[in-house]
Amino acid sequence: MSTATAPLSLGGKRLNLSNLEKVLYPAAGFTKGEVIDYYLRVAPAMLPHLRDRALTLKRYPDGVEAGHFYEKKCPAYRPEWLKTADVPGKSGSIEYCMIQDRPSLLWIANLASLELHTSLAKARQPDRPTAMVFDLDPGPPATILLCARIGLRLRELLKKLKLECFAKTSGGKGLHVYVPLNTPSVTFDATKELAYTIAAMMELKHPKEVTATMAKAMRPGKVYVDWAQNERSKTTACAYSLRAMARPTASTPVTWDEVAEAAEGKDPSALSFKAEQVLGRVAERGDLFEPVLTLKQRLPKI
Repeated sequence: MSTATAPLSLGGKRLNLSNLEKVLYPAAGFTKGEVIDYYLRVAPAMLPHLRDRALTLKRYPDGVEAGHFYEKKCPAYRPEWLKTADVPGKSGSIEYCMIQDRPSLLWIANLASLELHTSLAKARQPDRPTAMVFDLDPGPPATILLCARIGLRLRELLKKLKLECFAKTSGGKGLHVYVPLNTPSVTFDATKELAYTIAAMMELKHPKEVTATMAKAMRPGKVYVDWAQNERSKTTACAYSLRAMARPTASTPVTWDEVAEAAEGKDPSALSFKAEQVLGRVAERGDLFEPVLTLKQRLPKI
């Protein structure tokens, strides 16, 4: 395998991209160069969701069919212009990478970090989540279609609590539902408690289709409404992040009309979007997840 590098100047910063012809998604023949090109083109929509947040890398140096590893500490060999953030943890501070601009995004992509996972809080306020999230995870033989139906019911429950929410695909088999908050007083303890209460209510109302219990034995044929993502230590795949599936799918913002249409159908691929499709959607519709960054809402007392 050639280790030749391709120099690139972007925004006044120099990058040396390597192994661009290396295939990272063998089933699709999707190369590292195509991964980098995707992130370059999706950057205008994706960067606002990455900016100012500590980044956990999920790297696949030999492609999605080989091993991977998580990397929290920003590599020491990073360029001097790449921003970092020291975030306190249980065992001391960790210096995370931050993606503030397109050169930073491409440098991270060049590490074969196919998946980009961010905290629900910004790095400067690590105890203050800007959103509450529900990860709807189907237990086989259930599919994302059941997630769509449960997502619609979750939306109705949240409406009764006077909370607006937004959906994106996980990029895999599930659905993510985000409740924007963007108020400085909210805490992870508060969002986690409320998320659990809502998940438990969903299970109580739909016991044959929903579980709020993480145990695998409770999940076959049901959707696990994962409320535990609302912890300071947890991360979630960022909007527009590629996922390490057989094909280069991405975590894609969707409208509730699209979710409803999928819920009424029988085709799980209706909520699966590959990289090129995502780019087309962004070009046509813009960033459907933009309100998650700006909408301010208060947590109700229930």
